[in-house]
Amino acid sequence: MAHRFEIRKNKKGEFVAYFCHNAETMFWTEGYASKTSAKNAIASILKNGPGAEIVDKSAD
Repeated sequence: MAHRFEIRKNKKGEFVAYFCHNAETMFWTEGYASKTSAKNAIASILKNGPGAEIVDKSAD
């Protein structure tokens, strides 16, 4: 599958969840003190993301 979540540690030693498509990182979360918190962030994105509204704040 081309889409995936990765949990990595940042320079501060925090756990960060990354959403990747092929070899490109699309977005990432804030750093968390525990891996469980990073997994909870992924679960929240999967649960709430599909219904999220799109807000265009660009100045056209």
